[in-house]
Amino acid sequence: MSADRLRVVVTGATAGLGYFAAERLAAQGHRVVLAARDPERAVRAADAVRERVAGADVETVDLDLADLSSVRSGADALAASGPVDVLLANAGVVGQRRRQTTADGFELQFGTNHLGHFALVSHLMPALGAARAGRVVHLGSISHRWVRLDLDDPMMVSSYSSSVAYARSKLAVMSFGFELDRRLRAAGSTVTSVVAHPGFAWESLSDPRPPVVEPRRPPAVLTSMMHTFSQGKEVGAEPLVHAATAPGVVGGEYWGPAGWFQLTGAPARVPAKRHARDPRAAERLWAVSAGLTKTHPAL
Repeated sequence: MSADRLRVVVTGATAGLGYFAAERLAAQGHRVVLAARDPERAVRAADAVRERVAGADVETVDLDLADLSSVRSGADALAASGPVDVLLANAGVVGQRRRQTTADGFELQFGTNHLGHFALVSHLMPALGAARAGRVVHLGSISHRWVRLDLDDPMMVSSYSSSVAYARSKLAVMSFGFELDRRLRAAGSTVTSVVAHPGFAWESLSDPRPPVVEPRRPPAVLTSMMHTFSQGKEVGAEPLVHAATAPGVVGGEYWGPAGWFQLTGAPARVPAKRHARDPRAAERLWAVSAGLTKTHPAL
């Protein structure tokens, strides 16, 4: 991908990693679209970007990944404005202590983090294909290392654990991202699919961006200790931005922090666990996702 000005859609850009990625992308001169479920928060985030970046070209679109009808209408609005050079599929839900569901009845973390983005990619594939070299960046997580997908009970109806649900949703995101690129290559598409993760990124260590990011600082001793194995979200966003716009990024790659255990550091190509690239699991996940969302990426 060239260093030309790109149209980049960022989901979940009203806080945290998504906000900092949007700010950095705007600073690079790209046209940034904040896709968010809360219009007021989206406007605040866009204003914050404009305040930090002189001449920032930033706009908003309503899109709730936990509601497939909103995903479709948001995607339609995005496509109506022309080609999409990059989709940074960043948004996600984490830390639901009790099992909750989306508007369509899916377990909230799997339904939002994976199925919502699966549907969004499906709807936006023509707009991505219309770009000179479209790219999808999926937000992975180091948590994928410790779980396996359970596609017999993807909604965790029989047994629910918040941490397992989150990790499985992120494994699904990664599996889909790698499988999407395999299928794009087989189809001879100009679109590529990449996975990236932020390492261990804490809001409490992040630079403030009031009223969008207002971190609560822990005591100085604790902050110093946390910096040995974690980083602020503005640093965690760097691998995402690199995967989205750097010219040397190749489809199917996995980008994250270069440091110990991929927790901190500058962006680098990093290894994913073998089960995240299992084509048989990915093929089944694809079929299950297409059936649940009634969508299918047209490659």
